[in-house]
Amino acid sequence: MPIYHKFLRKLVQNYLAGSLIAVLGVGGILIFSTLRISLYDAKWIALTLFVSLPFMFGAEFFVFRKHMRPIRNIYNSKETNTKEQFELAFMQLHKLPALAVRRIAGPHWMGMAIPSVILTLLEIRYFHLTLPVSYVLLAFIGSMLVASMHAIIEFFLTAEAITPMLSDLQTRAQHQFGLSLSLEGKVLISVKTKYRSSAVLIGVFPLFLFSLATQVRLVNSTSNGSHAYWQWAVVILAVGVAFSVYSASLLSRVVQNPIDELQQKMSEVQLGNLKIRAMEAYSDEFSRLVKGFNQMVEDLEAREIQNTLLTQSLLTTLAAALDARDPYTAGHSLRVAEYSVEIGKRIGLSETALKDLRESGLLHDIGKIGIPDRILLKDGKLTDEEYEIMKSHPVLGETILAQVQPPNAMAKLLPGVRSHHERFDGKGYPDGLAGHDIPQFGRIMAIADAFDAMTSNRPYRKGMPIQKALQILQQGSGTQWDPEYVSVFLEWAVAQEIEKVRETVASSVQ
Repeated sequence: MPIYHKFLRKLVQNYLAGSLIAVLGVGGILIFSTLRISLYDAKWIALTLFVSLPFMFGAEFFVFRKHMRPIRNIYNSKETNTKEQFELAFMQLHKLPALAVRRIAGPHWMGMAIPSVILTLLEIRYFHLTLPVSYVLLAFIGSMLVASMHAIIEFFLTAEAITPMLSDLQTRAQHQFGLSLSLEGKVLISVKTKYRSSAVLIGVFPLFLFSLATQVRLVNSTSNGSHAYWQWAVVILAVGVAFSVYSASLLSRVVQNPIDELQQKMSEVQLGNLKIRAMEAYSDEFSRLVKGFNQMVEDLEAREIQNTLLTQSLLTTLAAALDARDPYTAGHSLRVAEYSVEIGKRIGLSETALKDLRESGLLHDIGKIGIPDRILLKDGKLTDEEYEIMKSHPVLGETILAQVQPPNAMAKLLPGVRSHHERFDGKGYPDGLAGHDIPQFGRIMAIADAFDAMTSNRPYRKGMPIQKALQILQQGSGTQWDPEYVSVFLEWAVAQEIEKVRETVASSVQ
């Protein structure tokens, strides 16, 4: 798998970077700036390193393969993986940074140090290597120091490298089994342990390095004067400081990255995205923060869904109560809402806007609650005075909804409710708005409301056929109604989808 191979390459790159900094950088500078050895001794030291390296790489490779086996099984297996394998691989990924430290402190260091010490002692005894035996002890101590440096670098780099793998593994487990992989707040290595150990190494390393190098320098001193000594001392101190600065930057990223991620996720939540989740990428106390954050967002999402359902139920009930005043208009508000949503879908409104549009459609006539029955339920034609009273229902509806608590709870619905009787040519009511000055929801609902009114039965007339109503909409396009939205509605209605909506609403009303 490409992501697994990319992960392996990243681990190898991190290993080489750590080796370069610790072994070649610090170790090399320590040896060649401090020791004064003959070419003969240098050749034997080089041979010792050359022979010891295969032992180190062999032991480390064996342990590394063992550490990677649970993860490798997920990505290289030709058989279907089980939930248990995913959980094991997920846990192993979290353990890799600590396992990298063990690998460096064990097979890496011992695989190099033990063969090197044995070979060097044999060379001193049998091949006239002129190095003092005390150097062997100092070299052994120095190798511990270098291995510790390498281990801390490897820990932090591995902790960063596992992040994309954890994300991919969680995605796969969710896709295959609906399994949410999580540490459940479990702490594999505490922040205290991590930062205390790192701080000790970062703070103490330059002192140990300088002390060790000074000891070697004194044993090997040729009294070249203070100037040469300080030139050498500056190099050693610079190496120690550089390592401390680099390690401190890695340590700071371990703290800063989860803080930045959680802060970014919280910003998403503030914008209303309750689908967001923080990734389970940390094995210290930050895992508890991630678990707490995700649980909080899940609870907010559940509450939001519940509130939405309650709101929808309330709005539908209000619409039904309004329609119940006149049995001949039963289902009118629901149909207007559904027709409006169909137009909204085809002009590319967002899911949030479609939700607001549907609610506006459900409540577009809520102001009729304030219209007397003698006018609202009148069988015949309204008088001019009665018609003026009837025309007040959009404003009454806006006033009623504006009283809903909390303040602005219905703010997105008010423009459509007020303007659904405006005309595109400016001859509508209550404000005489024209063209695109009419709020978008009002222009959409005007079409849906008119169509349903034309095709619904009344006590004084029978609803007209759908085709005739569509012809009237076409004739009024650009004068009474927005021509773009009329065209969209006609295209949908001609596809006979409108019948399905009417049947669905009729069954729900019954």
